[in-house]
Amino acid sequence: MALFARLTNIWYSEPMHAKTTSIALGKPYTDFARRKVESGEFGSTSEVVREAMRRFISQDAKREALDRALEVGLTSPIDETFDIDEWFAEEFGRL
Repeated sequence: MALFARLTNIWYSEPMHAKTTSIALGKPYTDFARRKVESGEFGSTSEVVREAMRRFISQDAKREALDRALEVGLTSPIDETFDIDEWFAEEFGRL
């Protein structure tokens, strides 16, 4: 297994149980995967696809967390006493 793929396997908190799944990839994707394998960065096309899925899952989790934080912010009460000019002066000093 290529070094990058081995390092990214620590992303899992549980052992990975492999299941063979057949997928159809278009030429740009197969060409990309082949280049990654030929460069030695990955040991197989399966490793390339697994890494892509890990990144997608991570990105999706970050987006979901951001959506939740935005929802909390949008549904929180508005502080009518907040003064943006006063806050700005406290944070950055008077300009």
